[in-house]
Order: sequence, then structure tokens, then C-alpha cells
Amino acid sequence: MTIPLAAPKSDPAWDLLLVGGGLQNALIALAVLERRPNASLALLEASHAIGGNHTWSFHSADVPDRARAIIEPLVVQRWAGYDVAFPGFERQLSDAYSAISSERLRAVVSERLLAAPNAVALTGAHASEVTGHSVTLSNGTRLTGRLVIDARGPRRFAHPDTHAAPARPRARGAVGYQKFLGLELEIEPQQSTARSVPLLMDATVPQTDGLRFFYVLPFSATRVLVEDTYFSDSASMDAPELRAQILAYADRAGLVVRAVVREEQGVLPLPTRRAAPPRAESPLLAGYAGGWFHPATGYSFPAALRLALHIAEAPFDEVFGSAWLQLTREHDKQFAFGALLNRLLFGAFSPADRWHALARFYRLPEGVIRRFYSLNTTSTDRMRLLCGRPPSGLSLRAVLSRGNLA
Repeated sequence: MTIPLAAPKSDPAWDLLLVGGGLQNALIALAVLERRPNASLALLEASHAIGGNHTWSFHSADVPDRARAIIEPLVVQRWAGYDVAFPGFERQLSDAYSAISSERLRAVVSERLLAAPNAVALTGAHASEVTGHSVTLSNGTRLTGRLVIDARGPRRFAHPDTHAAPARPRARGAVGYQKFLGLELEIEPQQSTARSVPLLMDATVPQTDGLRFFYVLPFSATRVLVEDTYFSDSASMDAPELRAQILAYADRAGLVVRAVVREEQGVLPLPTRRAAPPRAESPLLAGYAGGWFHPATGYSFPAALRLALHIAEAPFDEVFGSAWLQLTREHDKQFAFGALLNRLLFGAFSPADRWHALARFYRLPEGVIRRFYSLNTTSTDRMRLLCGRPPSGLSLRAVLSRGNLA
């Protein structure tokens, strides 16, 4: 469901202008309206519908108690834990895992905006100019707001050709890429091969094009999402080949495919540093563009939710006050550590050996793993991740051949 273009408010200005209709701004809209039902906000999306075409997943520790009422309506499936698999090593972890679909996100956000007295989603709204207090659309319409948040994806890191050939330079500020193609499959009901929990990482497959693993979400006895994922030096993807590989993987897993229901894909630059703080005249960069994601995994949910809660709980004119400084200071610390791990993964391991780093990581205590995914690592966690016996495959020769880790 989409909400038709509505006439913009004149004075007074909107409280909040949200540019981009993906996960980040959807969470901000939901959090703000949960805390301040009468707030005036406009969610601006260039395409025909908010929410895009994605599946977002999160761990139970990613959602604080004060946000559960906001997040619960978005969840399409929950599992009691998840599995990982590497050559010679498998493990099931007990941390609960949940998934959100674009379809559910779109429905919940649209319903909430329709019910709010002073909120609207403007679809087909192409922003041609975005400042700290205004958004000008391509049709000339100018909206003004007390706070403007720009969350239009990983534009800051993007190379002009996101499917660049391997010989082309990396995206600005990126050490490598996380790229994936997923197929949601309708399958024959299976008994002996049915999965009860997700397979978060199956790295027992051939390690081509960097760290490679399959990701499996069993939504029901007849519906499963299978993604072929890479941590690669290149942004290029051969979509037909990946589709064939996914279907072959499903066949090896004993799944009888009736139909491909849906496809999603993405190429995420993995950065070495976070975006600079916003200037007074600039919008607040949020989501991937602003570095509100996990730099070592590409997961956006925990950081996006923290930012959404801050926007909802701070007065709009005081968003950049002391609570903001505390939030960004902690996020910058966590982001810097994740970026260091990126440099190690891509600089100290040959592409075919990167899986060893993840296999070592998944042997750590569940609490360390849980806090890592939630961007809540402690100093002790960071020591455990970096110290001890080095993973197999770590190579000083690889560091020297690829340059330093800076």
C-alpha cells in the first residue's frame, strides 16, 4: 500500500523531513510517532513504494525493551537460534533471530502514517536538493523542516559503476564489498531435510571470489530464502550464475523447488571509516550513507534502531545535544573496531582463506558473538577477537602484497 502524493504543508514547517523510504527512515517514523503521535513528518521516497525489496534480520539483543512495541509488528518470522557451518566445524547458537520483510515494513509504516494526524508518505518524490532544513523535489516543490534526515543508501561509499569490473578502483572509502543475491523459493514440504532454525553462514561451499557462504532462512515448510553471499574485492556480480548456484545448492540440500517467488540482491561497500559529522547547513546523514550500520557485517538494524530511538526521544531542536554526542561517541568507537576488522579480513588473508577468520570468531563464547553483532563489544571482547592464536590462513605475505592495513 502506498500513500498518494499530498499537498505539502505551508508554514509552520514540518517537524521532520525523512528523505528515503528504506529501513532507517521507516524506523525513525515509527519511533517518532510512537513517542509523539502528533508530530508532523513527511517521508519522501523516490520510487513508487516505501520499503524497497529486502529482508532484514536481527538478533534478540539488538532490540532494547523500550523499542519492542515498535519492532514487534514488523516481524514476519522468529526462530529460537541459528546454525553456522565451516569445513570441519558446525555450531548452533541459542540467540533468538528474527526477520522483517519489505512487504511487512511497508504495510506497518503506511498504516501508522495514515493513522497519524500530521504525517504523510510522499512516493514518487525525487529530491533534487537536500539541506539541513529543506528538501526541494524535482518538480520544484520545496518543503521545509526543523530537522531533515537523508537516508538514501550507501551513496557516500558508492562508485559510479556499482557493478564495476575487478580491475576498476574500489568505491571511495571501501576496503571491499559484501554482495549477495537471494531467491525466495516455494518448495515441496520436506520432513527429513526441513530446517527449524536459520543457517546464518554455510561456508562449506567452494571459496570463490573471496569469503563465500550461503544464508538460509526457513520461513515455513514450503517457503525458504537462500542467499549466495560474498565478502569480495570486487563489486561485480554475475546474476545468472548466482541464480543457478542457489538452485544447485537447494537441490543438494534436498529441497524440491516449485517456483522462485522473489529475488533480492545488493552490493554494500565495506568501509574503512565513518561519515564526518553533519555541518549545520547539512541534513543528518542516516542509514548506510551516514555510517549507521555494522561495518564488518553490513547489518544495519541495530545501529539504525539506536538512531531512530534517539531522534524520537530528543526534542527536534536538541537532536545534536549531549545525548547525541554520547551516542555518536560510542558508535564511532564500535564502528572503528569493525572497520579495523575489515582491514584485517581483506588485508591479512588471501581471498580463499578469509573463511578461517569467521570460523575462529564462531568458536568464541555466545556473549561475545551477541555483543559483536549488536555493536556493543566491550574492551574485553575486542581483546578476545584480536588476541590469541591467529586463525589459519593469516598471512604477512598477503599484507605485503596488498599494501598496509591503513
